[in-house]
Amino acid sequence: MDQSTHTLPATQCFLNGEFTRLDQAKVSVMDRGFIFGDGVYEVIPVYAGQAFRVQQHMVRLDRSLAELRIANPYTPERWLAIALQLLATDSKPEGDFLVYLQVTRGVAVRDHVMPKDLTPTVFMTYSTMKPASAEQRASGVACVSAEDFRWKKAHIKSISLLGSVFARQISADVGAVETVMFRDGFLSEASASNVWVVKDGAVAGPPRDNLVLEGIRYGLIAELCAKDGIPFALRPITRAEVLACDELLISSATKEVLPVTQLDGQPVGNNATLGKPGPVYRKLYAAYQEAKQQARASAGV
Repeated sequence: MDQSTHTLPATQCFLNGEFTRLDQAKVSVMDRGFIFGDGVYEVIPVYAGQAFRVQQHMVRLDRSLAELRIANPYTPERWLAIALQLLATDSKPEGDFLVYLQVTRGVAVRDHVMPKDLTPTVFMTYSTMKPASAEQRASGVACVSAEDFRWKKAHIKSISLLGSVFARQISADVGAVETVMFRDGFLSEASASNVWVVKDGAVAGPPRDNLVLEGIRYGLIAELCAKDGIPFALRPITRAEVLACDELLISSATKEVLPVTQLDGQPVGNNATLGKPGPVYRKLYAAYQEAKQQARASAGV
């Protein structure tokens, strides 16, 4: 998660079957998550007590755990119950939250070979969601580009995030919001966001493969486009297409959908949208807010 988009009010956490104070939680230094980054995580938005697209998060968690050959310790229903109990246990301000859950392979003698029959380490906490500012929504944000130097299993939501940390620092060093990455001349993703191009009213994103983490917004953006009659496709996208697009968007749990109006110091867009948010962004953002309102309504808020 991008530290600029959330704060940490939590005093409680869930660790290996128990709720405990966050400052008293302890994990063995021999945990493979600590030694190797051998584990996966999820970040689930919770709006007014209602987990947003939780089933999609659970499917991705299953997929990531299967890739690492770690058995999922809980059912989707149990994961959700733990999250809601954690939020109810702690005293916290009003607002929307991000639930962070992490599963590592467990504790073992240090060896690169994956030990069998370990008990996974399960951890969960939360943070307050800090949405993009009104200024960012009105003016868009600046991003920079870089070569995607990360490993080729980006589809796993791994806690081994050093590549993404380095990528994000590239943009942080120059005061930009994100680092848009390319691999062999084709768009992959940003350090902690998916990336979308808009051309002639149509939205396109990179294909689902091992080079891109399929954000939960992959399915959501497709649904919102279908609802508003916006053409949508997943396909290889060249750097030249990104530079010639009408609009450039990024999406994530914290950013939702956000317009990029400057890339590498140059304005993004055509004559009508140059350097400012465009009409497709405005439609998708409005539809996103409607989806959130529906989630809140289902919670009785």
